[in-house]
Amino acid sequence: MLSGISLCLLAGAAVLVEASTIDIRDQGLEAFIQAERKIALQGVLNNIGPNGSAVPGAHAGYVVASPSKDNPNYFYTWTRDSALTLKMLIDEFILGGDKSLEVYITDYVHGQAVLQTVTNPSGSLLPSGTGLGEPKYNVDGTRFNGAWGRPQRDGPALRAIALITYANWLVEQGQAAKAKDVVWPVISNDLSYVGQYWNTTGFDLWEEVDGSSFFTTQNQYKSLVDGAALAASLGVPCAACGQAAQVLCLLDQAYWNGAFFTANVNLKSPNGRVGVDANTVLGPISVFDPAVASCADPSVQPCHSRALANFKVFVDTFRNASLYPINAGAGPARGVALGRYPEDVYFGGNPWYLITLGAAEFLYDAAEQWARQGRLAVDETSLPFFRELYPAAAVGVHERCRKSGPFRAISDAARAYADSFVAVAQRYTPASTGALSEQFLRREPGTPLSARDLTWSYAAFVSMAQRRAGLFPPAGWTSAAPRLPSSCAASSAKGVYAPAAAAGAPNVTVGCVRNVLFAVNASTYYGENVYVVGNASALGAWRVADAQPLVASNYTAQRPLWFGQVALEAGQTVAYSYVREENCGQPWLWEQGAGANRTVVLPACSKEEEENGTGEEPFVVTNDAWVGPVGSSGNC
Repeated sequence: MLSGISLCLLAGAAVLVEASTIDIRDQGLEAFIQAERKIALQGVLNNIGPNGSAVPGAHAGYVVASPSKDNPNYFYTWTRDSALTLKMLIDEFILGGDKSLEVYITDYVHGQAVLQTVTNPSGSLLPSGTGLGEPKYNVDGTRFNGAWGRPQRDGPALRAIALITYANWLVEQGQAAKAKDVVWPVISNDLSYVGQYWNTTGFDLWEEVDGSSFFTTQNQYKSLVDGAALAASLGVPCAACGQAAQVLCLLDQAYWNGAFFTANVNLKSPNGRVGVDANTVLGPISVFDPAVASCADPSVQPCHSRALANFKVFVDTFRNASLYPINAGAGPARGVALGRYPEDVYFGGNPWYLITLGAAEFLYDAAEQWARQGRLAVDETSLPFFRELYPAAAVGVHERCRKSGPFRAISDAARAYADSFVAVAQRYTPASTGALSEQFLRREPGTPLSARDLTWSYAAFVSMAQRRAGLFPPAGWTSAAPRLPSSCAASSAKGVYAPAAAAGAPNVTVGCVRNVLFAVNASTYYGENVYVVGNASALGAWRVADAQPLVASNYTAQRPLWFGQVALEAGQTVAYSYVREENCGQPWLWEQGAGANRTVVLPACSKEEEENGTGEEPFVVTNDAWVGPVGSSGNC
């Protein structure tokens, strides 16, 4: 409980946190940011088709994650990364006045309208929107058919948020017809997906954990409330938006453990992690709305008491010099290099530029919210965070009453703390090029690692620089935000999906289908994958290259389950078989040999189902066991 007592009487207290003295090489921080911001923006544009100099072959509007094609191969377009990048470009277009960027935005609208209709391993747009959860595509817009963590449910929400921002701008510019006829149909499909599947598990921000993710839930909420506000202004329905209150309830009740936000809950299988994760810091900055009236808002803005407490726990985790030797000697309220989560082993589990820069953006956002509200509140939850910035901080409300005092001291200290994270990124940015990879080595000399010229790293730098320069996203959801329900309930809104034809989507159609859950027990080694292939087009028409990949998120030694859901035309008998993809370029292995197959009989649809183009339920579930040759690792 806050005391409600103003602490302006402490106005003479000194600012106890100074700006970072981290070595920032041969230029000051301000000069570095100005120079690197230009490099980063151009780095983003270089990675967008069709004219991006680093990504030949990418189609118009497709954001390529990285030009890297080997170790790792990131030469794909991810729905999530693309949406976060376009949100930055849309903000730069609106706030920075760079009108040359609009062509990238309009190309993106068209490209995403087309991608929404591409049938992929997650499904299709029609009849039930399942294909919208596909994580990534080839850069020419064709399906990626490899094994992957799918579905991923943050992509549709993030894409909707980016396009809602652009649509709101169109309305303000007197172009409501374009917003309604061209952009809204793309948004509507994504909101339908969010409303239908928000309470269903999927893979997290890092594509590793199958469950419910804090980052995903936060962005699903923002997409629905921002969507409700846009729908009202355009005079169009948004049935899915009514799910916002229950999504908010999940956000409020599921993730806070009393000390920090557990990044992933409702796990399909244990992951051996404590739950400290960058997704809980990147989430608040992706849903940041400076117009939110209170830091206590349950949307968990950067200035929220729990968000601040979580930020301290997350950052302090990486102060551990045994985990990250590069951070040895960094004192309180001094920026450090940050990674995804402490148990990370991907490419050695090193710091990421975008996360380190995200920490700076988080603090700039919080300081801006305090400034707009003219006050900051300290409670028992957030007190450790504030005492790191201002040791004299006490539980209560600090008003912005003078040019000095606790409010000013804490705000200035927070901005200096933010600058010190940027200085860490500068220290490990190649001086000659300014190129930002995905990671840098966790010990000196901090050599750049993993994918080069990572688009998300560049976008994170520009977004951080926007906030530091006082450029903040337009107000979003405040007029449409629901109240937090008194109790949570499992709910869902049946989605309505249609190709966004005015934006360039092809006119795809679908008849009545039955969903088949292919399930097979197949013991495999790490690096081996299992697919189902058959005589239906959705099963590759017996072409292994187009077979349906299965997932192993529920795999255990007792039940080595591989499974996947596929929508198939009702009223037919489908022949199918399982195949194994071996590692190290070894030949595929067919169950029982090529040509041998199983069959599944799909019930016909009723007249009503035929008329409505539905018939997704009930599931037809196979319960198979692998019969045939077993693979072994090539040890490459």
